[in-house]
Amino acid sequence: MQTPKRGVDDQRIERLIRKLESYPEVLDRVERIMEVVENDTGEAITADEAEELLVQELRRMGHDALQGWARRKEVKLEGEYGARTGIVRREKKDSTGRPDSDR
Repeated sequence: MQTPKRGVDDQRIERLIRKLESYPEVLDRVERIMEVVENDTGEAITADEAEELLVQELRRMGHDALQGWARRKEVKLEGEYGARTGIVRREKKDSTGRPDSDR
């Protein structure tokens, strides 16, 4: 069921769409939330069921968004450190040390 527009700014909608295109993990969750809100499938019979479905989706969206944020942050930091000169990356040792000598 479509509700009439209530003063929704077209530019605001376009900005939101551009942002969602950049974050597909959030877009997927927003679509799922809208499915719950519209309840076309009749998945939620009571308000309590609808609330529970929405809470689950919001939690998943938060989790997915934070994972995406962490991936992007890691890539950004790796790029920044890679561009710096004179920085030595710490790497794990290949060896556990020298074997004990026979004394």
